[in-house]
Amino acid sequence: MEALEALTTRVSAGKLVDPAPDDAVLAQLFAAADRAPDHGRLKPWRFLVIRGEAREALGQLMADALARREPNAPEALLEKEHGKAFRAPMIVVVVARPIESPKVPEIEQVVACGAAATNILVAAYALGFGGVWKTGAPAYDEGVKKGLGLFATDHIVGFLYLGSVPSPLPPVPRSILADYVQEWRP
Repeated sequence: MEALEALTTRVSAGKLVDPAPDDAVLAQLFAAADRAPDHGRLKPWRFLVIRGEAREALGQLMADALARREPNAPEALLEKEHGKAFRAPMIVVVVARPIESPKVPEIEQVVACGAAATNILVAAYALGFGGVWKTGAPAYDEGVKKGLGLFATDHIVGFLYLGSVPSPLPPVPRSILADYVQEWRP
């Protein structure tokens, strides 16, 4: 698939199944991430690959985090939270690990990680896989970060759910450029 086609036709997949990207495809996805715009070439990103039985532990981290935030959460809600780890056969946790820099503020480093995440999703799509970027409360939960072995200063930019799409996805209607693109004139 040509790059511009991938960029202009990619859609988020609601349901993802096996097979997930294998190690060779993952290497391509991370090579694409590594080419994201990165002021100062700091490479402030880290990626955690979660697949197979490791999803069980992630699901438990998510459910435990919800139980801490909402001590009276019903069991059905905790089970639903646990099940989020099984939305896809693979999850890539995109982590921003800001680096002290007098020239590159932290926000620019976090945005660079967002660009790296986008590159992963577009590359996965170009290689025939589906993906969806999720955050939600677990992305901002200190217990989830700790359980994943992250530093307190790290930011979870997103959980990228990756796998195969069981049926073709409908195209997303194109936006009207004039709704969000304007030419600035002083």
